[in-house]
Parts: sequence; structure tokens; C-alpha cells
Amino acid sequence: MDALTRRGLLAADPVGDFDGRAPRVSFEFFPPKSAEMETRLWQVIKRLEPLGPRFVSVTYGAGGSTRERTHATVHRIRNETALEPAAHLTCVAATREEIDAVAEEYWRAGIRHIVALRGDPPEGEGKYRPTAAGYAYAADLVAGLLRLAPFEISVAAYPETHPEAESAEHDLDNLKRKIDAGATRAITQYFFEVDSYLRFRDRAAAKGIGVPIVPGILPVTNFAQVKKFSAQCGASIPYWMAGHFGGLDDDPDTRRLVAASIAAEQCRRLHANGVHEFHFYTLNRADLIVAICHLLGVRAPRASAVATV
Repeated sequence: MDALTRRGLLAADPVGDFDGRAPRVSFEFFPPKSAEMETRLWQVIKRLEPLGPRFVSVTYGAGGSTRERTHATVHRIRNETALEPAAHLTCVAATREEIDAVAEEYWRAGIRHIVALRGDPPEGEGKYRPTAAGYAYAADLVAGLLRLAPFEISVAAYPETHPEAESAEHDLDNLKRKIDAGATRAITQYFFEVDSYLRFRDRAAAKGIGVPIVPGILPVTNFAQVKKFSAQCGASIPYWMAGHFGGLDDDPDTRRLVAASIAAEQCRRLHANGVHEFHFYTLNRADLIVAICHLLGVRAPRASAVATV
């Protein structure tokens, strides 16, 4: 047994741990800011498409700042790929009438899946405040969308508690309201401690939440950046992660290998505890996602061999 396996960083037989049955996956992208970034994103989408994800989602910027780019990306995925797109919608900076119009347009375009979120306040505004004549919170948005059409709706969940929540119990009550309003799936904020997710899943079940709670997986490409962002969103960084990434600032190839190993092991441990679906935050990159999915047994189908006579 090699050193990485002894430390638990890499599963000894990751595909075998899945009993030959690959888990289901989904991917998240963010809308591009320039023509060059759009070209790169499209290369990523086309590379990941053969993996057959359950759906791919496209985020909405803080305060609705990427609204038009999100719409354009979702429509392009719908029209130019075999992928099932899921469009993020938030309550921020839009009235009910405006959000309803966007949702109705999505439905006419054949987009059936919405990720319904409260959303972050526009930059510089600090604390979230509901928009006048808008949907106040995600539960209201879920209910409003389902009055328009029978969308499939995913919502957010926070294994380590939303940073603005009054308490962990209050946060779980909020998730229950979103599910009761009609959401069919919860996707979690990223986390690194598997036990945090498992405890949250148990608490959700005890609360009567019966929909799938899909773990959000973030492969770490830049440890310093993730550490900074995690402090803002309430995700904890395990002490051992710093050691794994230590000394790799100028070694991106090794950093990617370590990142793929950590994420694959996280998924293996989750699967061993009954999790069969994963949502990957791709950061609009394909290399790590392809590698991790390969370790999990999620692979593009091989071209059928043509018999020759």
C-alpha cells in the first residue's frame, strides 16, 4: 500500500468501492464575462457533455449582475447540446412580475429546471433586503414558480449553516419551508468534512425533509483563494488540507493531482454512507472534473467497435 493510500488521501480501489455502479453527477458553471471566456467555457461544456450529467446549472451573479449572460448561456446549452440545463434564479433586484416573465420565457424555450435561490445582495449593500414587489425569500420564489408551470426546482442547503442564519435549527427550518413549497432537490454549499454532511442529512431527515440532499463538491485548485472565500460563506477548512497543499503554490500540476485525490476520496466516503449523486462546482474548468469522475467510474461511453469481415 502506497503512502497516499495509507493516509486516506486516495482510495485503494475507488471504482470498486462503487460496486461497478457509477454515481449520478451534475455540474455547475458560471456565465462568461468576455468572448474569450465564452469560448473557453464552451470547450469545457463540450468536454464534459459525454459524461452524461443529470443536469448542468448556470449561476446568477450577486444582485442579478449576470442576468443576461446567464440567460444566454442557458439557452445555448439547451439549443446546442444534449445536456439538460438548469437556470439559477434569485429574488434579488427584480419584481415578481419580472421574475415571472423570465421563468415563463424559460418554459417556452424548453427549460424545465430552475435552481431557486434567495441570492446575495448587490455589492456594497451589505445585508440582504427583499426587493419591493419581489419575492422575499427562496421559499416564496419556489411557490411562485410552481404557480406558473410544473418546473423541477432545486434549492440550496447548508451543512454548516448559512452565515446569516439565526441558528442551525432556524436554517434547517428555512430549508423545510423551501421543500414544503415544492422544491424537489436540495444542493449543498461545498464542504470538506464528510461528517458535517452526514450529520446534516440526519437532522434534515428527522425534520421530515424527504427530498434528495445532493452534496456540492468543490475541487480545490487554489487553496488560499478557497480559504478566503470559505471564511465568508461559513464553510470550514479541515486542518489537514493546509498540509496537503503546503509548498505547492508554484507547482500547479501536483496541486491538481492532490485536489483530484481529495475530492475523489470525499465522494468515495460519501458513497459508502449511502450517497449516490454529486454536484460539482466546476469553476468553468474540465480537467479536474474529468479526472475525479473517472476515478468514480463516471466515464464517456466508448465508441462501439466496428466488426470487420
